[in-house]
Amino acid sequence: MNEAAIDQYSRPLKDLRISVTDRCNFRCRYCMPAEIYGPDFPFLKHSEILTFEEIERIVNASAQLGVEKVKITGGEPLLRKQLPELIHKLFNIEGIRDIGLTTNGMLLPNLAAKLKSAGLKRINVSLDAIDEELFAKMNGVGISPENVKKGIRAAQQAGLQVKVNMVVQKGINESEIVPMADYCRDNNLTLRFIEFMDVGTSNGWNWDQIVTKKEIMAKLIEHFEFNPLDANYYGEVAKRYQYDDQTTEIGFITSVSESFCSTCTRGRLSADGKIYTCLFAENGHDIKSFLRSGSTDAQLREFIAGIWEKRNDRYSDERTEETVKNKKKIEMSYIGG
Repeated sequence: MNEAAIDQYSRPLKDLRISVTDRCNFRCRYCMPAEIYGPDFPFLKHSEILTFEEIERIVNASAQLGVEKVKITGGEPLLRKQLPELIHKLFNIEGIRDIGLTTNGMLLPNLAAKLKSAGLKRINVSLDAIDEELFAKMNGVGISPENVKKGIRAAQQAGLQVKVNMVVQKGINESEIVPMADYCRDNNLTLRFIEFMDVGTSNGWNWDQIVTKKEIMAKLIEHFEFNPLDANYYGEVAKRYQYDDQTTEIGFITSVSESFCSTCTRGRLSADGKIYTCLFAENGHDIKSFLRSGSTDAQLREFIAGIWEKRNDRYSDERTEETVKNKKKIEMSYIGG
């Protein structure tokens, strides 16, 4: 094992989020609004995207620097052909102890069992409402929440750990906070409430659309009783709670109201082979060209370590009206959530 990679604020590299495609079959407004990502949008060509073998090499080098957890993202990662093959490759890398995946759930009925057999441990399924009309409007393509629920049931039946992600936006889906909690409690699902973040520049974000953890909790405590849980590990993003009357958890991702930059251990790899050191980064580091120029595994490891050791990102700590307005940021559909 090589020395762990440590950044300028003494944060280790422990997690790697890997986007395997920039394409998605939904058009959620906070991520890929249809008026921008229309039929003529220039998505990445196949030759521009990292191969599974290239991703495997990057993860292997990252594991030698301290990465233990991998999260597969997109776009919608289940659109990437033969994805279980990649999961299997990553599962066999020494040092990788946990592989997860974030999905909208639509393709899980046909893939959940294959993903589990390949070594996937857990999934996060995005579901922002269970009201038929509202969810159809939010996903931009008229899909029913029942389609997502089928995917969730398939994942549970396959033995995957399932969490549900709900991005809450003021004036859009606040009314779904309690119904979503009821649904997840009834189905033994961990629910994560995510504050609407200013990722990218195309989602029309503004401060007035945020529903904070405090505001969400105010709605929940009218119906449920729950208590805080200790963090499972250094750098855990979610602030976790457990209901008094069952073991089911709820959690909050509070990038806006309660920043967690000080313990962020996550690097990100885009589908076309750029390393980003923050979800709100302006620019990435081109590891694909470095890979394809004939670099050795040792050189690849040094390349990644060099990027991380220079890292000084803390955007959510520094977020202001000025940075929100003027900072160029990578779109969520490109870099993954």
